[in-house]
Amino acid sequence: MKRNISEVFQRIKWLFIPYLMILCVCLTIKLTCSRETIYFAVNSMYNPFYDWIAPYVTNLGNGWTAVAIAVIMTLFNYRKALIVATAFAVTAIIAQIIKYSVDAPRPKMYFKDQLSRIHFVKDVDILSTHSFPSGHTVTAFSLAVLFAYWSKNKALGTIFLLIAIMVGYSRMYLSEHFFEDVTVGSALGVIITVAWLYWLDNKAFIQQPKWQRGLLR
Repeated sequence: MKRNISEVFQRIKWLFIPYLMILCVCLTIKLTCSRETIYFAVNSMYNPFYDWIAPYVTNLGNGWTAVAIAVIMTLFNYRKALIVATAFAVTAIIAQIIKYSVDAPRPKMYFKDQLSRIHFVKDVDILSTHSFPSGHTVTAFSLAVLFAYWSKNKALGTIFLLIAIMVGYSRMYLSEHFFEDVTVGSALGVIITVAWLYWLDNKAFIQQPKWQRGLLR
């Protein structure tokens, strides 16, 4: 059954509508506050619990997490596994192309003369280059869209959105990215995944019964 793009948005509305509202707030913050102001506001709000949990939260947006989810899904549904794997590949490639084209410094390099002011989480490898956009955030929001799309309880879309936001915030908390890196990363994750989901899930081959099975089914 062919789906139109409005149906895709309807199925993720519990994620998409709050996301649009939050995106407007983020754009307002970016237009009214400087990069330095936003960065140090986030960096100053640290405590031992956040230091402990942030590296675990940030790994939810790791590429290996997306690969692991795709592998697990092959046990139950080849269609979903293919969509996860290809959505990750497409969003990751686009994010990397932008990263290397822009080649923006990360906070550690940008504030190299103010490192004494920065709180770094112990034992976290802090990168210096290719800051824009945040790849972890792209992946987190891409996965959030997919899970919201497939969830039987559509209200869970808001929960998936909150998890993706936590990943994005962790990237700033760990001083791996700036606010704009995360904001744009979230938009790329949502927009590209919706477009890819609409295109691929409407292909005739993926609607065949054999694609609805998995290794255990």
